[in-house]
Amino acid sequence: MFTIDKIRADFPILKRKVHGKPLVYFDNGATSQTPQVVIDAIVDYYSNYNANIHRGVHTLSQEATDKYEEARIKIQKHFNAKHSYEIILTSGTTESINIVSSGFSSILKKGDEVIVSALEHHSNIVPWQMMCEKTGAVLRVLPMDEDGSLRLDLFDQMLSNKTKLVFCNHVSNALGTINPIEAIIHRAHKFGAYVLVDGAQACPHIKPDVQELDVDFYVASAHKMCGPTGVGILYGKSELLEKLPPYQGGGEMIETVTFEKTTYAGLPHKFEAGTPNICGGIAFGVAIDYMNSIGFENIAKQENELLAYGTEKLLEIEGLKIYGTTRKASVISFNIEGIHPYDIGSILDKLGIAVRTGHHCAQPIMNFYKIPGTVRASFAFYNTKEEIDILVEAVKKAKMMLS
Repeated sequence: MFTIDKIRADFPILKRKVHGKPLVYFDNGATSQTPQVVIDAIVDYYSNYNANIHRGVHTLSQEATDKYEEARIKIQKHFNAKHSYEIILTSGTTESINIVSSGFSSILKKGDEVIVSALEHHSNIVPWQMMCEKTGAVLRVLPMDEDGSLRLDLFDQMLSNKTKLVFCNHVSNALGTINPIEAIIHRAHKFGAYVLVDGAQACPHIKPDVQELDVDFYVASAHKMCGPTGVGILYGKSELLEKLPPYQGGGEMIETVTFEKTTYAGLPHKFEAGTPNICGGIAFGVAIDYMNSIGFENIAKQENELLAYGTEKLLEIEGLKIYGTTRKASVISFNIEGIHPYDIGSILDKLGIAVRTGHHCAQPIMNFYKIPGTVRASFAFYNTKEEIDILVEAVKKAKMMLS
């Protein structure tokens, strides 16, 4: 049963005060908060079995290895990957994307085309620009509409036999738009193009099934899913991961090493050079267990109610405009006419409210709307309507002070 008071009690940080006010945390799009059960798992690792993995015959190493690989299997099952070795544990979404872009830098050739959506985070733009500079491939941009949706009618016109890769986020971090990735994947595959979906913003709200989606690559970060920072995943179909060369050289990713030649380990270790974030991987598995114990249907219901309530209440403020009005996750990105978003965010902080201000690492979206940035309130399942009421009153106060 979903009981908000019980859930909030799982998160120690929600009890603290900021500038003498109870914390209202609406910056979940940047990073979610961490439940006690995940914190306990981190303390347990460093207190009881801190050791390097995959290499030691001693007990601590074996225990750490078992826990780490158990976490990989939890992640595999959560995303419904066919094989556990299709889950590459990385430092986060950004590294996951860079592994793929680096790999394709040795495969693409001049004149090949890749398509990226206009709604992307910089992490899903810059690596592909770098890849195109190296290969001579052409980067094309799928435009967006005023309501924050993608122009799928133009996508059909852009696709051709030259299209080799398509990149799109599942949910926009700046606007909250839920993109039609099923349609994008299906249409791209008709032309033999591979698709990478950035799931960083989707996974806190949606439980993706990578086999059902038939997606080629899917990436995500633990710190947006009640887990720790510094760990994430790259899912890739095994036949594609086999084609890509290693991203980094070092320990763990090798089979044999001589000064004449090195041969590489099989999946997933081929892409996991060096000592990984062992504790982070284990804690990620615990975070996934926690979110599944809450239930993604319950999470969606709570967050959709918060989104509807927050939208209604904020739009009652004269001069307030919300960006992104199509189907979306629990994100409200807004401005008040004549007031810089940074100034609003600064006043909200003094009132104990954490929101994100700026371009949200999505400058092309802000350029599209011809604005410097927005105030972004992003809700999680542990937030409440009472907190939204506090936000609304604080925005009204900020408007009065700054007008």
